[in-house]
Amino acid sequence: MSFVFFDTETTGLKRGFDQILHFAAIRTDADLNEIARFETRSRLLPHVLPHPSALRTNGLPIERLVDPSLPSHYAMVKEIQKTLLAWSPAVFVGFNSIRFDEEMLRHALFQCLFPAFLTSNHRNCRADALSLVMAADAVSPAQLVVPLGDDGRRTFRLGALATANGVAHGHAHDAMSDVLATLDLCRLVFQRSPELWQRFVRFSNKASVADFVEAEDGFVLTEFFGGQAYHTAAVCIGRDPGQPNGRLCLNVGEDVERLSGLSDADLLSRLSEKPSPIRRLRINAAPTLTALFDAPVHMLNGASIDDIERRASWVRDDPSMRARLVTAASREQYPLSPHIEERVYSGGFPKPNDQARMIAFHDFPWDERVSIVESFDDERLRWFGLRLIYFEARQVLPATLRTEVENRLADQLTGDGTGPLTYEIALAETSKLLETSIDPNDLLSQYHCYLQERSARVAAFKARSTA
Repeated sequence: MSFVFFDTETTGLKRGFDQILHFAAIRTDADLNEIARFETRSRLLPHVLPHPSALRTNGLPIERLVDPSLPSHYAMVKEIQKTLLAWSPAVFVGFNSIRFDEEMLRHALFQCLFPAFLTSNHRNCRADALSLVMAADAVSPAQLVVPLGDDGRRTFRLGALATANGVAHGHAHDAMSDVLATLDLCRLVFQRSPELWQRFVRFSNKASVADFVEAEDGFVLTEFFGGQAYHTAAVCIGRDPGQPNGRLCLNVGEDVERLSGLSDADLLSRLSEKPSPIRRLRINAAPTLTALFDAPVHMLNGASIDDIERRASWVRDDPSMRARLVTAASREQYPLSPHIEERVYSGGFPKPNDQARMIAFHDFPWDERVSIVESFDDERLRWFGLRLIYFEARQVLPATLRTEVENRLADQLTGDGTGPLTYEIALAETSKLLETSIDPNDLLSQYHCYLQERSARVAAFKARSTA
């Protein structure tokens, strides 16, 4: 099995609305020796407003982002998809990637009419180096140095970890530099703690995670919040309703037998308390798991192994109690987002006919893609397709469709802020940063002027449209 280490630099943190600007990846063999590397950039999408904090962090002036010599976002995503498919199957690894980079990549693929789940299909697996580093610190802290931040607390920021462990990190927040630093940190764990590395690789495979949590009488689930590791002796009680990759687990580090005597109402009330005895994990998110017989004493939080095993056996031997717990812990149903960009998961998988149209879309001339887009049954795909054609070859769109796209984009950029970043909010955030921080190279000042000019143009367009 090969590995693909990757990173993204983006216009901000809002999934579905911000975009990837810079993508880098390195492919290695099983021993983490580099085989190939890939890097690409994109110019700014016309309807995306970078958050000023992201511009300041990345050090990218707005003139660079709108440089017409850069590939379009669609062209960049096509190259990413082509390269990552050619490198599959592999274990995909980033730093904080499952919570962020993977999400940005899924949204980018889907909005460019490619299947969203590339890194978890095609026999691929995925894992997160941040969890690996945190697990190394929690299980065998001698393996890596975890430095203190400016506030005196331990920090797991990539740049700080790299410096503390003698790893080269030439330019933080550059995608390739971050990939190299992530790879070198993983090499340290690979060399110093082979057993931990093997566990990391094993649980990058969701089938292995499912087999482990469903077969073991008990295990330790390690979760990370605010840079701290929290260990829970747990037993799997069933699948999370409505979440095929979700599993519900019960904390057996405390007295759980008393739960059986509670009424349904009292049981629901107990599970709603903080901390809840129910822990949720996703088998496709590379959770940090340790078998009970491998767990150091400090991971048991003062409970005896005998008590933990007895409670776990009690839960496993009582299917009716497990069913009551699963029912009481069922996930709350959230309303459908009004924004199509946020419906990658809630909208379901495209139906077979639409999947075929998605494939065909990329093989035809732009003028012939209009009819393909018009034939989509899935409203998400129709909107993304129209938007793609508008950005790449708007001259082929009939006037009515051009107007539809222009009006929807203008409404988003001048909306209430619940969707994409709006001109009003971007201007306010940029002004705030200009008042409270130094602006090297006039990066924020130039962006403020860009926003003023663009917002005036959109205001004029909306005025003409409603005249």
